[in-house]
Amino acid sequence: MKNILVPTDFSPQAENALRVAAQLARKHQSEIYLLHMLELPMQLIDPIQGESHNLPEALFFMKLAHQHFAKIMAKPFLNGIKVHETVEFHRAFDGIMDISQEKNCDLIVMGSHGISGLREMFIGSNTEKVVRYSEIPVLVIKNDIPEFKVENFIFATDANPENVHTLFKAEEFAKTIQAKLHLLFVNTPNNFLTSENALENLKDFTSRSKHPHEIHIYNDVSVEKGILNFAARMDAGLIGISTHGRKGLAHFFNGSISEDLVNHANRPVVTFKI
Repeated sequence: MKNILVPTDFSPQAENALRVAAQLARKHQSEIYLLHMLELPMQLIDPIQGESHNLPEALFFMKLAHQHFAKIMAKPFLNGIKVHETVEFHRAFDGIMDISQEKNCDLIVMGSHGISGLREMFIGSNTEKVVRYSEIPVLVIKNDIPEFKVENFIFATDANPENVHTLFKAEEFAKTIQAKLHLLFVNTPNNFLTSENALENLKDFTSRSKHPHEIHIYNDVSVEKGILNFAARMDAGLIGISTHGRKGLAHFFNGSISEDLVNHANRPVVTFKI
């Protein structure tokens, strides 16, 4: 893990994400790209195309952003970590995607306002798009986590062999954060399998795996509730799920897992694109 991208609007939630990113960066000698998306009207961005008297206003917003950077860079938890301050004028979603590719980032860490969920994250609906379309893992942080030390990492799966590459991504992430990986299959009334059939599917799904993990089959009324309830039972430090870039979180498994899973999970969630 060499480069970590942290989009920020300098809110407390964004700082929570940065704290976790700093812990990961310190542990893995990574560099952090702290990105602030300055969404200005086009005439403020390009004074040649717009009115010349608008230039001072654009400079004011730039100066304000750098003042916020100065305050956050003075935080003790960033001591000794190489942090690149980046201000971009793209639309938030496009800018995050562009910078993550340009800087060869391995992980995006984003803050969330909590139970209001993806649609109310600090970059609003753009965060939902990042989770949905990012080619690299996205770690969503809701609360202040003084020590991001994950013992049990739950990765929920439907054991579809076409998506086995997401298992490999989850295994690599578990190895990186030195967490014990638990594969979870949630059995529901609408898509019921016998324990024997579910176990057989999971064994086939993991047959190419070379990393240690535990397999769990959990019965519940829905996949979302099953994941949340099992995570609570295991006191999991992290929940992992797969996302479809085409349809987002809403078409996970054979049924659907909406953004409610992320919205209602007080624990950190990491997503891997299918």
